[in-house]
Amino acid sequence: MTSATHDAVVSRRGLQLPHTHVDTIFVDGAWQPSRGTGRNPVTDPATGEVWGSVPDGTPEDVDAAVGSAQRAFQGEWPRLTPSERAAYLLRIADEVEKRAEELSLTNSRENGSPVAESAGAAANAAGIFRYFATLAGYLEREDVRPFPRGGGESVVRREPLGVCALIAPWNFPINLVIIKLAPALLAGCTVVIKPASPTPLSIRVIIDAVAAAGVPAGVVNLVTGSGRLGDVLVKHPGVAKVAFTGSTPVGRKIAAACGELLRPVTLELGGKSSAIVLPDADLDAMSKVLIKSSMRNTGQTCYISTRILAPASRYDEVVDMVTTTIAAGKQGDPLEPDTVFGPCATESQYRTVLEYVESGLAEGARATTGGRAATLSGGLENGYFVEPTVFADVTPDMRISREEIFGPVITVLKYNDAGGSVDEAVALANNTEFGLGGLVFGADEDAALAVADRMDTGSVGLNFFASNHAAPFGGRHDSGLGTEYGIEGLNAYLSYKSIHRKV
Repeated sequence: MTSATHDAVVSRRGLQLPHTHVDTIFVDGAWQPSRGTGRNPVTDPATGEVWGSVPDGTPEDVDAAVGSAQRAFQGEWPRLTPSERAAYLLRIADEVEKRAEELSLTNSRENGSPVAESAGAAANAAGIFRYFATLAGYLEREDVRPFPRGGGESVVRREPLGVCALIAPWNFPINLVIIKLAPALLAGCTVVIKPASPTPLSIRVIIDAVAAAGVPAGVVNLVTGSGRLGDVLVKHPGVAKVAFTGSTPVGRKIAAACGELLRPVTLELGGKSSAIVLPDADLDAMSKVLIKSSMRNTGQTCYISTRILAPASRYDEVVDMVTTTIAAGKQGDPLEPDTVFGPCATESQYRTVLEYVESGLAEGARATTGGRAATLSGGLENGYFVEPTVFADVTPDMRISREEIFGPVITVLKYNDAGGSVDEAVALANNTEFGLGGLVFGADEDAALAVADRMDTGSVGLNFFASNHAAPFGGRHDSGLGTEYGIEGLNAYLSYKSIHRKV
């Protein structure tokens, strides 16, 4: 990692882990000193140890980064053919994969994601770059549309928007940048990336991959700092579009700023998704995908279905299966390959999750496993661990049923399935301010699909959940605006021009 100092090295799980302190941002194709003197510490949430730091950037840093991106946008990058830009994406993908181990370890030390999760970050990021590279032909295709009444036609041009601000959260600090970066670059835009303040180091590995791939100077820039710096970037007059993933409250503020500026914005925000368990569901099969679908990344995933809606006729069976499955997952050091549940990513999030657990108990929910802070040993005594928790006897009015917790907590609610009806389940699933993900578990896939069609949400999985790079992903209501992935995600970085001519 360029411009880093390693003033100490610790040994953990047989790994030599350096302390990493950097004083640079990436502007105009090079690592350059920040204009400020402030520092943002980077803490390992498994140990509570500060192991790195980055510049707490300044408005002058943002000016430099946006200016660099503006100059690059006036240069060759948007004038390359889409196929030429796609070739860069393919080279970036190769370079990212070369850095897979460094990326995984840095990611896990920043936010506590188990290496079983973070080990796939490089391959997934490379896959996103490679998918968007396949869309070059879509941009190169001539689009001519005849006038409906004849006598003329319109040539429709797709043009890049300009400088894009890409602002990412801490839970998946790599791939939630890449799903913005890849389409922006293919479209011909230039970018300024601002990672979340707890997770600023892993994205530097991606920047090194971009530089190694030969991307022209100024096309990709990086600044680091607090949320205050993100606000400066969002409102900068040189920015043409904003793409943000994060909490709904922050998303509202960004939407308000972009609305005032008439600036395009994509927002991927919070969720409180439900898994509807149909009366004929195979609970053994459900148990095999439950953690991935409902408590992925220690519950710190926006689309997971943390509300399990179980039929009254099988409620106890479902509670027992969910409890057994979650209780069997190992919680411990995220650097251990068999760890399933790590810590909460930050001390603040740890305290928030514990507050939700306490509110659930106070409102009468029953913790069938977990329900308290975890006490671990072996150097993890100061880590931000909450026991993976399952709550039964949950009612729709409880806070733990209504609000996004973003931690290792699952709630199991009961719906009336008398006569085989799932109407109450669908009503419960849709009785939320959010609309991001969802699941339907059922042996009859046609019946499950019919239920999925009734759910008011952006994505639904049938008997499993996974993102598809080729399919749009986005939320409804308080879960956001716009979509990422797919051609739809590429279109978010384009402006359209119609040229009319007589024929």
